[in-house]
Amino acid sequence: MDYALVAIAGVVAIVAAAAWGPRLGVAAPLILVVLGVGYSLIPGVPPIDVEPDIILLGVLPPLLYAAAITVPLVDFRRNLSTISVLSVILVVASALVTGFVLFMLLPDLNLAAAIALGAVISPTDVVAATSIAKRMGLPARLVSILEGEGLVNDATALVLLRTAIAATAATASGADVIAWNAIGQFFYAVLVAIAIGVVVGVAAVWVRKRLDNPMLDTAISFAVPFIAFIPAEELHGSGVISVVAAGLYSGHQSAKAFSAQSRISERFNWRTLQFVLENGVFLLMGAQISTIIVDVNEDKLPVHQAVQLGLLMTVILIVIRYVFVWPLVFVMRRQAQRAEEQDSMLARTLDRVQGMAGRGDRFERRRAGVERRIDRRRNDLAQLQAEGLGWRGGVVLGWAGMRGVVTLAAAQSLPRNTPYYEQLVLIAFTVAIATLLLQGGTLPWIIRWTGIRGSDRVADRRELAALLEEMSIAGVAVLDRDEVEVEGVEVDADVVQRVRDDTLLAAQSAWERAEHADQEDGLANSPHQQYRSLRREVLIAERAVLLDARSRGAYPSRILQRAQSLLDLEEARLQQIDTGGRAEE
Repeated sequence: MDYALVAIAGVVAIVAAAAWGPRLGVAAPLILVVLGVGYSLIPGVPPIDVEPDIILLGVLPPLLYAAAITVPLVDFRRNLSTISVLSVILVVASALVTGFVLFMLLPDLNLAAAIALGAVISPTDVVAATSIAKRMGLPARLVSILEGEGLVNDATALVLLRTAIAATAATASGADVIAWNAIGQFFYAVLVAIAIGVVVGVAAVWVRKRLDNPMLDTAISFAVPFIAFIPAEELHGSGVISVVAAGLYSGHQSAKAFSAQSRISERFNWRTLQFVLENGVFLLMGAQISTIIVDVNEDKLPVHQAVQLGLLMTVILIVIRYVFVWPLVFVMRRQAQRAEEQDSMLARTLDRVQGMAGRGDRFERRRAGVERRIDRRRNDLAQLQAEGLGWRGGVVLGWAGMRGVVTLAAAQSLPRNTPYYEQLVLIAFTVAIATLLLQGGTLPWIIRWTGIRGSDRVADRRELAALLEEMSIAGVAVLDRDEVEVEGVEVDADVVQRVRDDTLLAAQSAWERAEHADQEDGLANSPHQQYRSLRREVLIAERAVLLDARSRGAYPSRILQRAQSLLDLEEARLQQIDTGGRAEE
């Protein structure tokens, strides 16, 4: 009963923090960590001690999946090189440096165990940084990099942790074992995980596409992250990468595989689950502090010295991150500067390819494929120029290195016989809480100080209107046929004009959707039924243009997502009317 009351109070605290955080100008995760610490200091309250497997196996997969299905695949692809540096090379470097420092400072700690803790405190958390970044309106590319880094770096850290623990058991020093095994295990883990994740994603999309009930569809989606995670881990791959791969594939395919009703239902349900889980972990992080402190053996290393080591590790991690971020920003700026030159070269190549028309159907198909790849590359370069990162972006990217869920769970998964086990757990928790409070608490101020600006709202509206106009042109083309028929029945001219007006209205009013009054169905061939059938054909044509624009990368992902939402809302409205009509019949 005590823990039930604590759980209820926790949910209330999560909702209250989310509601009042924006008014106070503080991110909800920071408030929850402080509340958790406050709870742990209250005499007589039930102690919170959660097994690490509950977090790693029960919470991490759905959290990663919920984040992955919302990350546009085109943004992930465009920033893959930057994400790889931050999520792989930076994590390994951070683990080695911090591990070596701990090895030098703690006499009874072997190098492998020290690097294991370094792996625990190295990965950043995607939730805390991106929640602040989105609230403060950071540039879309910067948010995409932070999201991608948070999705992938957990895999690097957990593979390195697994290898270091194995080295700890194998040898006293373990340096050579870590160096060679980590490389081989990492590539094996990634390849196995990607293969399993894609297979699970394909199977999940195939099954869900055949379910016409959004409730059943969403219920199946709740099982997908675990179906991807568990086999990958059993085969010694990376369950994290497998979940991310399945999520990216499912999210990318949802626009054409699932119904609008299913997409809306999935977004709402997964956002709710993600909100409760991620904020619950931050609350739990603070609430476990007293339990961890009580377990510390003062004879080996006093609590205050362990906390001091945690603060030292925090400083080292911040320095290492900036050492990597500044050269990375310089490289990205150089890429943006060279984009115009590359675009000119691609334009000349495209002219030559287009000049080779008329050489047969087989050649035409190949030429069209080349044109599409060139067009997509030119769009990538255009977005690179439009969303380049300068020194302001570098400052924010370097400071957005908060730790979270993986650090919380992985620290407690160290072998119990590891020297200084309790102190190492306290060091990891100190790093997590210090980065959340220090970096997370000051990140909004850093953003305001740098003066970095996100997307231009006026420009966004223009791009959305341009995309909707391109889509509406394709939709109106359905209405420009000599005789418009639906299921063999000629459509009344008034109905055609009504659909035409609605289609054009969406392009003219890009920031708001026209409201259509629900109408009761009469006979199957009534004007209202004809209107819905014809409107659905128009939506199919518009969605085809949207998918084509997405595959070419012709518009920023945020614009594509807004246009997709407009189509989903309209398609869901039509579907609800049809369902209501059939029910009454």
